[in-house]
Amino acid sequence: MKKILLIIMGCTLLGACGDFLEEYSQELVYARSCEDLDEILIGNGYMKRNASQDFFYYNETGTYYPYLHVMDDDVEEFITGGLKMNGFSTPAERLRNFYAWGERPFSYMDGTEMRDIDWKRLYQHIGYVNVIISYVKEFEKDPEEIRRRVMGEAQFLRGWYYYMLVNLYAKPYSEKTASMDLGVPLNITEYIEDKYFSRDPVRKVYLQIVADLKAAADHLAGIVQPTFYRVNEAAARTLLSRVYLYMGEWQLAIEECDKIIASGCKLQNMNTMNGQWLNTVDSPEILFTQGSYSMQFLMDNSLISYAAQGGGRYRASDELISLYKKYESEGVVDLRNTAFLEPSSRYCPGFFFVRKSPDLSTKSGLAKVYDACLIRSAEVYLNKAEAQAMLDQSEAINTIKVLMNNRYKDGIIPVIDGLNGKALVDFIREERRRELCLEGHRWFDLRRYAVTSKYADAKQVRHGVYQSAMANMQPGVYDGSYVLKAFGEDDAWMLPIPDYEIVFDQGAMVDNAKRAPRKKIGINE
Repeated sequence: MKKILLIIMGCTLLGACGDFLEEYSQELVYARSCEDLDEILIGNGYMKRNASQDFFYYNETGTYYPYLHVMDDDVEEFITGGLKMNGFSTPAERLRNFYAWGERPFSYMDGTEMRDIDWKRLYQHIGYVNVIISYVKEFEKDPEEIRRRVMGEAQFLRGWYYYMLVNLYAKPYSEKTASMDLGVPLNITEYIEDKYFSRDPVRKVYLQIVADLKAAADHLAGIVQPTFYRVNEAAARTLLSRVYLYMGEWQLAIEECDKIIASGCKLQNMNTMNGQWLNTVDSPEILFTQGSYSMQFLMDNSLISYAAQGGGRYRASDELISLYKKYESEGVVDLRNTAFLEPSSRYCPGFFFVRKSPDLSTKSGLAKVYDACLIRSAEVYLNKAEAQAMLDQSEAINTIKVLMNNRYKDGIIPVIDGLNGKALVDFIREERRRELCLEGHRWFDLRRYAVTSKYADAKQVRHGVYQSAMANMQPGVYDGSYVLKAFGEDDAWMLPIPDYEIVFDQGAMVDNAKRAPRKKIGINE
């Protein structure tokens, strides 16, 4: 029986440079079959599942990129009484410089630096799946289905990780500049290279993501997975349609969505939910999920009592809430208003918190669906409708109606017949925001809307800040706000490349433009 020794380096970008090689640990793994590769895939290729209070400690066992949820316009800060602002032990204080788009986002409020662990973790995952992708072919005598499945899952994961990296650390895909804009380093080999890494263009990174996702979908075709914690064909094609949407490849996005719909894409009719959560293990809409659930700790109503630990520090923004109520005067009731958000139970009247997944008080439902990587069937209709509208296809109205008929009370939906051009695109984008809020989409959507070749919409974002109230468990006192200018006018739309990566690569790695210091705007400004 063939036995392959896999040497996996725990090094920056999983590469080695000169004397640095000796400073990083090595893992020796003996693989005798695709089943062994599958075990490596489960243990190191997939994200670590986590929904514990390790979130409060931004480290390698904590949640993945929790800051993604506090930079957009769907979230607003508030402070409960008794929470001190001069320490650095709570997630709110760790995330304040993300929330305020600060000069040094990976720093506490007192200036103490944090380590950007997500860059490292994502590239570590990539290193493992590179090895798996390379060695699947070595086990040609193993059953074809397991070889296809392992290969397809690994290719999807590599595509996902590069999708996250390029959208966190680089400019959004612009047809005019993608070939010149600096993306992230591509490393798709299984062997250790004695080289320094540099940033590949955004377009090259996207083309690699597309290649991986197309291959993943082909390899996973016809394979039935035992759980939505393992990647399937529909998830791969949904993400591929999203990437095409980002690239402005609208016809290709439509074609991928059509394949998913033809295979039996299911939606949950919210008229029959009876107060249940949408994102649960029993939901017909979940195509794939992995990683961690940040919103549970950022803005869960049940965590108001954990204020001393920084839980419950964020709420749904007034702008987001208003979207659900936009058509109430016309007798149209958006069921997502109460299905996705819930009012403060006791302490903060008028504030709303996330209700998409079971809260911490429901231990049996804890951490079943994760927002670090969540793909739902609702996105398929949103992707297709937006792509059709961008091509000025009137069929976009019927596509978005399929989703809307399952989201509004008794099927009574806003009147959209006759909408066309930018008005139709704007409506679909609003539906996307209503549907996918607090799932990690909005920040990336704001970025891509600003640079799309058609119907571009560059928006500035304002975040209010608060000081602790004197009375216990009360909303904080408004103390001004921070403003993120529209994309193209502000350098805070990309995260900085980690300092340790730049040092390691000895000048080969170029950082993003330095962020300007962020000034708080006063109450009356």
